[in-house]
Amino acid sequence: MASSLSKSDKKKVLDFAAWSFNITTSVGIIMVNKALMATHGFSFATTLTGLHFVTTTLMTFVFRWLGLSQPSHLPLPDLIKFVIFSNLSIVGMNVSLMWNSVGFYQIAKLCMIPASCLLEVVFDHVHYSRDTKLSIMVVLIGVAVCTVTDVSVNAKGLAAAVIAVWSTALQQYYVHFLQRKYSLNSFNLLGHTAPAQAGSLLLVGPFVDFLLTGKRVDHFGFTSIALFFLTLSCVIAIGVNLSQFICIGRFSAVSFQVLGHMKTVLVLSLGFLFFGKEGLNFQVVLGMILAVVGMIWYGNASAKPGGKERRSVLPVRSEKPSGALDEKDGSEK
Repeated sequence: MASSLSKSDKKKVLDFAAWSFNITTSVGIIMVNKALMATHGFSFATTLTGLHFVTTTLMTFVFRWLGLSQPSHLPLPDLIKFVIFSNLSIVGMNVSLMWNSVGFYQIAKLCMIPASCLLEVVFDHVHYSRDTKLSIMVVLIGVAVCTVTDVSVNAKGLAAAVIAVWSTALQQYYVHFLQRKYSLNSFNLLGHTAPAQAGSLLLVGPFVDFLLTGKRVDHFGFTSIALFFLTLSCVIAIGVNLSQFICIGRFSAVSFQVLGHMKTVLVLSLGFLFFGKEGLNFQVVLGMILAVVGMIWYGNASAKPGGKERRSVLPVRSEKPSGALDEKDGSEK
């Protein structure tokens, strides 16, 4: 009993550490990118993401050199599908933000949760309890109340939003799917995907950014402070990419989306704290409270027996790289 309790406590500590790592790095990179783009004028979001994956690729090389990540196998067709989903997600979100109102962009982001739920129900035969479904609805309502303001829709903006939502849901589902199917930990999976994403995004990024901004990245006049924020953004991105894979691997894409809205609440709170209280009102506060209550409810409901059950087991490869770090300690939520 004592050993079982100890293992349970260890899992809780690791779960909390994984979420804290993801939330801290995600909120940090949003604040840094806001300074880089809004204050210093580096508006090339797709190219910036490509640079993020360059530094992440360098991290995977270092980890392999240190023996923290061992050679592993990911079939080329699976890698290509993953890179397509991921790059469509990045480009789609950037285009959606440009072509849609902020309100509709936020609604599209919220649609990723039901899209992820549908993928898990269809492909993994996951069953959600009534409390789990209701808690997800409370989170969606809370985040919508505090973030959705003006809403206007146009045809091309709607198309971009649909592509962004489904490609993001598929990318996050695929992270969990590939880790289970090929017994890959986060370090191994990033070692396969980061170089491919870095190369492809740096290839298409400048053209996409020119289409969105009318500016060329090679004509940008770097200052020392802009270069500092660019470097800082790339360093923090290593943690963002790694923690995303760790969290989705430990839990699921749906849990990552639901509990990940804590980042939305924190970004709003820090924005009011550091950039003034303009826009802070009863509606925003109520929405943030609802979202946090929904997240706590979801965590409790999904952890209960029957809260979220996988009705089929995906066959996984029995071999596992020896000596590799494995952050997947415990069952999925």
